[in-house]
Amino acid sequence: MSPRRNYSLLVFDWDGTLFDSAAVIAEGIQHAARDMALPVPDRETARHVIGLGLSDSLRHAMPSLPPERYQEFLALYRRYFLEREDSLQLFAGVPELLVELKERGHQLAVATGKPRRGLDRALTASGIGPLFVASRCGDETHSKPHPAMLLELMTELQLGARDMLMIGDTSHDLGMAASAGVEAVAVTYGAHPEESLRAFAPRACISSVVELRLWLIANG
Repeated sequence: MSPRRNYSLLVFDWDGTLFDSAAVIAEGIQHAARDMALPVPDRETARHVIGLGLSDSLRHAMPSLPPERYQEFLALYRRYFLEREDSLQLFAGVPELLVELKERGHQLAVATGKPRRGLDRALTASGIGPLFVASRCGDETHSKPHPAMLLELMTELQLGARDMLMIGDTSHDLGMAASAGVEAVAVTYGAHPEESLRAFAPRACISSVVELRLWLIANG
């Protein structure tokens, strides 16, 4: 078992980790493809690209889509997502978990493939925005699994890799952490299957927010 570490900063992915939105994101990708009369990616492929930036997502999920049509696809996807956004919620127990972690002295941050406008809207609507000291979005820097988001957070907050823990639901999150030299915890209730997460040897694979709280209290 790895020794207990006192992480100064806990970095969370957003979609599929804190926010229960993975299914709607995947459906939106499929819906936009259908509207454009393109081959519709299967559910597994659509969920796999969650967390990536726009260009990387479309290169993987929609290989037949020429780059000059990316904005057209994005507009259709965004319309589908926004029509359903008000029905989406944080996973049960997330607000209480974050408040407790902050009270225990941890700094909290977000690293997400969402665009800045989308994350700011979600943080405001959910009411948990003030709990985070920093965030990085997919349209501000390199897309996951490039380590830039975590490296930039280190610079901004004057922390080292050993001071941070990444918590995410995709192989993109775990790959980013590995590239940045940051330890990671995987949650298996989001977008990617547990098998693909375990391939990155995270400190733990966790199946619920309740279990995540217990692990962080014991190991964080």
